[in-house]
Amino acid sequence: MSMNEREQPVSATFAPGLFAGRTVLITGGAGTINRGIGRGFAQLGAKVALLGRTAATLDAAARELRTHGGRVLPLVADVEKIDTLEAACRQCEAELGPIDVLILGAAANFPAPAEQMTAAGFGKVIDVDLKGSFNAARAAFQQLKRTRGSVIFVSATNSLMPFAFQCHVGAAKAGMDSLMRGLALEWGPHGIRCNSVLPGPIEDTEGLGRLLTREDVETLRDYVPIGRFGTVEDVAAVAVFLASPAASLLTGVSLVADGGQAFSGSAMVAEVMANA
Repeated sequence: MSMNEREQPVSATFAPGLFAGRTVLITGGAGTINRGIGRGFAQLGAKVALLGRTAATLDAAARELRTHGGRVLPLVADVEKIDTLEAACRQCEAELGPIDVLILGAAANFPAPAEQMTAAGFGKVIDVDLKGSFNAARAAFQQLKRTRGSVIFVSATNSLMPFAFQCHVGAAKAGMDSLMRGLALEWGPHGIRCNSVLPGPIEDTEGLGRLLTREDVETLRDYVPIGRFGTVEDVAAVAVFLASPAASLLTGVSLVADGGQAFSGSAMVAEVMANA
């Protein structure tokens, strides 16, 4: 995809060195969106730890991020197993310093109608997205308390409105947003801010390709009020903002980043205007 104004590096929007000396840990770190978030923080001087289950994919993601400067540490752990997360957090502190920003991006997803979904399949998404987010936040708590850090949940607009064949994901994301608000309330006195970013469809991601055909993607794009899907860089910029001093008063906030797609009636309005 050619570089244009909306795809400029995150570093073009924020002050150089904004996160110099800070440590950012990202669960699900090898995923397209999460890797993009890590790239945005790396461009701004952060030390970045990418956490996931597969060493090979983490190593490849780490090599890519290192081209943007700074230190990048791959950490093998499973968000469903808190003991592996606790060990990873200890390693992160030993090698990069205590965690200043925790990005909770680990996720599971597959399209399935509810009447055909197995209990195990439903439970897997809850285990990775919701329980995995709690596990990682709990494992990082003591470090975040010392740094008066920031926790950012990578949720989705599924938490606000239903999507066909995604009831398991919607339930998990809604749970994540509720968990975020609970932690914001309890951990606020420790100086820890907790917020969520809720992306809509993001261009050229594996998840979008798995859920929709190319023809469906083109049709859906017509219903986005601003006329385009988000990019990985868009989501990274929102995450950087939420972790930055500019958002120092924000906690317990679910920030929708979808170009207006989740507006009630947006599809109807778009169709009416197109036929006017």
